[in-house]
Amino acid sequence: MSGGRRAVFIDRDGTISEEVGYVNHVSRYRVFPFAAEAVRALNDAGWLAVLVTNQAGVARGYFKEEIIGEVHKLLTDELERGGARLDAIYYCPHHPSVGEPPYRQDCDCRKPRPGLLLRAARELDLDLARCWMVGDRHSDTELARNAGVRSAFVLTGYGRGELEHQSKTWRHRPDLVAENLLEAVQKIVMSDE
Repeated sequence: MSGGRRAVFIDRDGTISEEVGYVNHVSRYRVFPFAAEAVRALNDAGWLAVLVTNQAGVARGYFKEEIIGEVHKLLTDELERGGARLDAIYYCPHHPSVGEPPYRQDCDCRKPRPGLLLRAARELDLDLARCWMVGDRHSDTELARNAGVRSAFVLTGYGRGELEHQSKTWRHRPDLVAENLLEAVQKIVMSDE
């Protein structure tokens, strides 16, 4: 994939929006106030902004898959009002041991497995070695490592607690730690100049 484009993969809950547990209704979804500025900075710097998220609530029967589409429409509308755009959205509705087929499956797209990023690389002509993954869970850092991209860990969502209470057990460290998505994006864009 060398010579391909560069992207920043962005986790959803806890990174671009508030972590509220399973978003089983669109009314529970809250985009962070800095999200549009962060995504717009990527747009302006020539990076693709790609959302990647696990949504196992579908497999668990907490909500129908259509809810994911409603939530993502709300997110993209809010970003557009802020002059920002996502270039693509990828999600995994599966769980390896809960629910009914086709949602109950041991798939390659459930983070930290790299399926979503590999699919995005194929479909968007990305050079994964030039890409980043931003998330609030150590599993996002592991996803980055599994897909061959650099990782940014944010302290929003579960981030601060995971860093404080679990980081001693992490096998791999993120390439950078930032207060939130906006700071992570600023650091990523600056590191590329």
